[in-house]
Amino acid sequence: MDEEYDAIVLGTGLKECILSGMLSVSGKKVLHIDRNTYYGGDTASITPLEELFSKFKQENPGEKYGRGRDWNVDLIPKFLMANGLLVKLLIHTGVTRYLEFKSIEGSYVYKQGKIAKVPVDQKEALASDLMGMFEKRRFRNFLIYVQDFKEDDPKSWKDFDPMTQNMTTLYAKFGLDTNTQDFTGHALALHRDDDYLGEPAVNTIRRIKLYSDSLARYGKSPYLYPMYGLGELPQGFARLSAIYGGTYMLDKPIDEIVFEGGRVVGVRSGAEVAKCKQVYCDPSYVPDKVRKVGKVIRCICLMDHPIANTKDALSTQIIIPQKQVGRRSDIYVSLISYTHQVSAKGWFIGMVSTTVETDNPENEIKPGLDLLGSVAQKFVSISDYYEPTDKGLESQIFISQSYDATTHFETTCLDVLDIFKRGTGEDFDFSKIKQELGDEEQ
Repeated sequence: MDEEYDAIVLGTGLKECILSGMLSVSGKKVLHIDRNTYYGGDTASITPLEELFSKFKQENPGEKYGRGRDWNVDLIPKFLMANGLLVKLLIHTGVTRYLEFKSIEGSYVYKQGKIAKVPVDQKEALASDLMGMFEKRRFRNFLIYVQDFKEDDPKSWKDFDPMTQNMTTLYAKFGLDTNTQDFTGHALALHRDDDYLGEPAVNTIRRIKLYSDSLARYGKSPYLYPMYGLGELPQGFARLSAIYGGTYMLDKPIDEIVFEGGRVVGVRSGAEVAKCKQVYCDPSYVPDKVRKVGKVIRCICLMDHPIANTKDALSTQIIIPQKQVGRRSDIYVSLISYTHQVSAKGWFIGMVSTTVETDNPENEIKPGLDLLGSVAQKFVSISDYYEPTDKGLESQIFISQSYDATTHFETTCLDVLDIFKRGTGEDFDFSKIKQELGDEEQ
């Protein structure tokens, strides 16, 4: 450990492992340390099942749920958009060689106590039971506009400037009612709240196109999920870093991040000090450089059945838009199963999550739990959500945000790319890494 590195990465959560891989590929000498004995941090997949029961201080499950080693339970489950940023990172970095993915079977949205498939094209718009006949036609016209929209071709903007005019104005242009706006903004564009309505419409158009492009890749839903759980992702990026010379140390306590003149110069573990120019870490390593901005509640549920009214889908996502249940933030429901090698045969893992808004968080997720139906076992966690107070430009310590309540990875990747740019002063060069890996394979 008593060496000098370009960067030291603390924690093996997904964000830190992605950054470690990106930095190593960019030619940096990287040391990656975790105080835990396992990879993944908050994004670990817990196996065997007995360990999950132990973590939440519940009695050993015995043989009720089949073989414990057949379970890989995510603490923070998230799906990948098939054409999204994380998939692009995985492909461009070659991490896909270590992983296998399977599509999620369904994507649904909640309206007035019921769920319906999220309509994403003209045909589905006209068949959807989310809207009346006249509204369907208006929504169909809106989808055609989004489909034909090209940022570099103002003619496709059709007398509307999406760069300066907001989303409320675009909805009004097509006469869409508030219910249609609700599922469009939250289940298609995946906004977490209604702040987007006042932002330039181009942001939401991009998000809808991403959803549509992702859906087009596999057909059932826009989402993918790794076989054997999300814990495979950090390990995949860790392997990538190792290929490019990165050094890993698990079960290594971090006693001090060393500064000189307000700038990071190393990390101390016991009597050992590793020198470095930069540190990248999750909020738990620097409590004095982050602020709590909220809480997230997550409820892991073990079930022996799929969710009702999803055509018996063995995996699915349901979004409950905030207004449907009188809230300021959405509720997310996800379901995965033995088909993704995360549970014993015939069993399912449901998850309900949201941003905490009241003093009774468990009551806030009730609409999502009601959709799951009968549940054999529940594991509830409430975690603080932190943001860094130090951008790192002077101190050279770069801190990730906590994981939000969303069940997709887009916000995670935006945080990673922002940290990488602040740390290196440049955007990550996808084309360079693709060429390097191509040369290596030849």
